[in-house]
Amino acid sequence: MAGRARPASALRASCCALARFKLARFKLARCALVWGALALGAVTGGALPAQAACRQALALGLDVSGSVDADEWRHQMDGLAQALGDPDVIRAFTAHPDAPVALYIYEWAGIGSRRVLSDWRDVTSAQVLGDIAATLRATPRQPHDPATALGEAMAFGASALLQRSDCWQLTLDISADGASNAGPRPRDIRAQRPLQNITINGLLVGDPVGEPVGETAAGSLSAYFNAEVIQGLDAFVETAAGYRAYRAAMTRKLLRELQTVPMGRAPTGAVPKQQAQSATRPQAQPQARPQAHDDT
Repeated sequence: MAGRARPASALRASCCALARFKLARFKLARCALVWGALALGAVTGGALPAQAACRQALALGLDVSGSVDADEWRHQMDGLAQALGDPDVIRAFTAHPDAPVALYIYEWAGIGSRRVLSDWRDVTSAQVLGDIAATLRATPRQPHDPATALGEAMAFGASALLQRSDCWQLTLDISADGASNAGPRPRDIRAQRPLQNITINGLLVGDPVGEPVGETAAGSLSAYFNAEVIQGLDAFVETAAGYRAYRAAMTRKLLRELQTVPMGRAPTGAVPKQQAQSATRPQAQPQARPQAHDDT
């Protein structure tokens, strides 16, 4: 009898030890969850929202300075409208309806010369893109200062993006056919703290034979943009061979920018996550910045 009691006692002891171990592990897990919630609450000011308002805020700035004539301006506007209607672009915009992309479009030229073409819209359907495209097609041309205040255009776009800091990623895309020649230098604007969490890409418009216009002391306009304008994870420069090729270039650029896969939920009000994934091809980053130039 005594010989049989010993194994039963040992078994009970083992079961008790296992139960205590599981209880301790449960308490640790619960504690971790509580601390995680507290930490998240500290970031969001106490609120714990189910999801972010949007996965990406995308601001497009179109160059309408003096180097852009009426025909080129129309090609630029219609080209963007056509790009927004491209089936692949529509699919990219609407791929995650629970966390849409917010879109903002403006045109820029000289100092203080800007116009909002389409204010912030959450792209929740193809109809939203269709409405924006219709607005672009119906917009008449407006006189602007002929100068190219690229730095100021960047600051304007960044200010608009900071209105959508609820988004996981902030992206500014600047179209241009020449280097800055008025206002603050682009690199000085880029260096300001509010722009540090913003990815800046470029769409350059060259002449129809494909050679970039607007040569600077730093080399081609493409090299200028790589050194002075773009920044951020996977930032890139797209090129259009003239304004008649603007639609195709804008389509390529949008598809590359929108290939951002949500890696998780970001709380509203949190610092935007720069989690853009590399698109279909690698980008070339400048190895060294050219010597500073003086804008006039």
